[in-house]
Amino acid sequence: MNITSFLIYCIIITFTPGPTNIAILSTVHNFGAKKAMEYTYGATIAFGLLLVISTLLNTILMTIIPKILIVMQIIGSFYMFYLAYQIYKMDTSKPTVNQSGTFKSGFLMQFLNPKVVLFTMTVIPSFIMPHYIAMPTVTLSVIAITLIGFLAFITWVLFGTIFKEFLQKHKKAVNVMMALFLAYAAIEIWM
Repeated sequence: MNITSFLIYCIIITFTPGPTNIAILSTVHNFGAKKAMEYTYGATIAFGLLLVISTLLNTILMTIIPKILIVMQIIGSFYMFYLAYQIYKMDTSKPTVNQSGTFKSGFLMQFLNPKVVLFTMTVIPSFIMPHYIAMPTVTLSVIAITLIGFLAFITWVLFGTIFKEFLQKHKKAVNVMMALFLAYAAIEIWM
């Protein structure tokens, strides 16, 4: 296995903007780092669970993957448009109530996030299983990939925390930009 290619793939996929990372940034912006961390914990556990599911069901999923991907694209796109709309219509003049940024919302988002689903279904069979089939090695790989994802999520929490004052000052413009990025990500699923 080419460890460099594997790490580059994992880092690029997990650290680049996507629905989860944008949602984390929005949560920091609107509800603070503590709520964003709660969301991040849910997202991380779901991310690891998706890796485990991918590992355990890889051979079965390969036969039905086109059907799963189409369903995930449809559900994920609509959910991302819904999130974009919620971010856009958020009333910036009223104080916000902590309704978002929960462990549950972070957890569920991962199962509806096509970027995460595609990544978790491809990384193990592409990089790990062709070279390693021993359960301890595969398990360590799943743990390592989950930690990389967690580090990516934490980076977005830190980014949001560092720039919180700026983001608060330009709240409506930031919400519009995040909504547009999320809508763009939803559209890109179909390209």
